[in-house]
Amino acid sequence: MSLHCKTRFAPSPTGLMHLGNARTALFSALLGDRFLLRIEDTDRERSRPEYVSQLLEDLHWLGLQWDEGPFSAEPEAGHFQSCRGSIYREYYDRLIAAGRAYPCFCSASELEVARKVQLASGRPPRYSGKCAGLTEEDALRLLEQGRTPSLRFRVPQHDGVVFEDGVRGPQRFATDDIGDFIIRRADGSPAFFFCNAIDDSLMGVEWVLRGEDHLSNTPRQILLLQALGLRVPRYAHIALILGDDGAPLSKRNGSCSIRELRDQGYFADAVSNMLARIGHHYADDSILPLARLREGFELGHVGKSPSRFDPAHLKHWQEEAVRHAGDEALQEWLGVETGSLVPPDRHPLFLDIVRSNCLFPADAAAWAAILFSDALPLPAEAVAAARAAGAAYFTAALAAYRDATGFDAFLAELKARSGVKGKQLYLPLRAALTGRFDGPELAKIHQALDPARFRQRLEVFASG
Repeated sequence: MSLHCKTRFAPSPTGLMHLGNARTALFSALLGDRFLLRIEDTDRERSRPEYVSQLLEDLHWLGLQWDEGPFSAEPEAGHFQSCRGSIYREYYDRLIAAGRAYPCFCSASELEVARKVQLASGRPPRYSGKCAGLTEEDALRLLEQGRTPSLRFRVPQHDGVVFEDGVRGPQRFATDDIGDFIIRRADGSPAFFFCNAIDDSLMGVEWVLRGEDHLSNTPRQILLLQALGLRVPRYAHIALILGDDGAPLSKRNGSCSIRELRDQGYFADAVSNMLARIGHHYADDSILPLARLREGFELGHVGKSPSRFDPAHLKHWQEEAVRHAGDEALQEWLGVETGSLVPPDRHPLFLDIVRSNCLFPADAAAWAAILFSDALPLPAEAVAAARAAGAAYFTAALAAYRDATGFDAFLAELKARSGVKGKQLYLPLRAALTGRFDGPELAKIHQALDPARFRQRLEVFASG
């Protein structure tokens, strides 16, 4: 069940939303009873308004509604970080005045050399503190030379940061392993974990649920908030989703965007049920609406080990979603073009066929064309299977269809007249009527096909 708390989803609009981000959004929405959406668009080069629009559309499609946040891609100060620069400047000034932040004039090349030396000697890379002791005069002289500094947070030495992670349990980080870190880049833009932490606190976020790749950011953010006297939220870090090859999920090993899944015809319930079970256990293995997913969501049920994305898992939930979809939802999913092929009196039957045999709208469109149009593609394999039964078989089928009422009677009559049974009875009939070896039960095909169309397809092979 959800906690009585405020959670958030804070994506950067630098691309389409993929499965990892979608799971973070879903888990965050399921965890709390108040949900905040914030757009972290401080990456000026990569952030795009069209990605914000798509993000909002994808979240709505998944059924995730936020209590606070933007409802258009138009940036505004409440929920877009690009509009909150004056707020961040205020807190930079506070840290500088308190001696907790200082300008750093080290170049990127200097920092990279130092990093390689530390790694080569087996030490974790951290800032050496070269600029930590600069005097005001030193800083002014460097500024006059045209050097543009970043701003670093002064980390207390010989101390530790301790917190209880909602998934991973007790966590402890030594401050000497962290080193002074950049909170404002040389171009004046705020570093991710600075504005991220400030906004979480100012916006009243009580639980931050995010990927374990952010775990090392958490002690930095706690130190920042403590230095500013701001409230520190609780944190929970979930394991990353892996692809089939064991590497973090990416386009290369199976990941796709929510937009791509929508375009392929996946139901939102299929995607949300799949995501809710990647790294989280539910006792109920039936497809659940969001309200039921929320009732069953527990941080204690979130695993610490990475989970692999399995496309077959997603297809299972799609199968369940199609099977349980209501008539109205299913007809909308089919689309106007497919729906127009189906005679009104066959709509209930066709929806029943779709629920049992189709995963995607393209599958349903193919069956609508097979059952309700005269153009029937006959692959060579289907023709061969029908021809192998012989013209006499189809002559018997035509006579059985003429004399029998109902499918069971038709099949019994065909069996008696043709003298065949089992696969030899069913396979040629299915091949001739549908051009396929899979699909709906023959009884439903018999019911769906117009009598004239049924006879015409048998006659093709009865003529030899």
